[in-house]
Amino acid sequence: MLESAKQGELIQVRRGVYANIDQLSGNMIDINAVVPEGILCLWSAWSIHQLTTSMPQAFHIAIKRGRKVSIPSFPRMEVHHYTENLLKIGVISMIIDGFNIRLYDVERCVCDAVKFRNKVGMDVCSEIINNYLERPDRNLSKLMDYARKLRVGKILEQYLQVKL
Repeated sequence: MLESAKQGELIQVRRGVYANIDQLSGNMIDINAVVPEGILCLWSAWSIHQLTTSMPQAFHIAIKRGRKVSIPSFPRMEVHHYTENLLKIGVISMIIDGFNIRLYDVERCVCDAVKFRNKVGMDVCSEIINNYLERPDRNLSKLMDYARKLRVGKILEQYLQVKL
């Protein structure tokens, strides 16, 4: 393995974790190997749930506030810190490109879009809400429950009154 890394056939993702070019050229990496207990969030989760047409420029990963992690230079990752009780809301597991990935469910993703609307832009937030409302599997009671826990209930309620 060391010889393969020296020849450029393998790339060191982090200490003790190596990947070949084919693995890195896919749309997904093993998030748990790079950031143990990391949760795919924001742009990455929105893209997976098909809530936005924008492609994420990096893997967005949520971790517990106060935790320090070393991030590889490639692939590009952005780490977002959440308090422990907010971190656990809406976590699901999915098999994506053969990897078992932890990410936020659709309702949590919509709440995050509303929570960070000033950072991501109102156009992105509106697109995510519209795409969510068009889904046949939407769960508005679950959405409002998450919104209250994430302290965006009143704002989301106003948006939903306009959209519905």
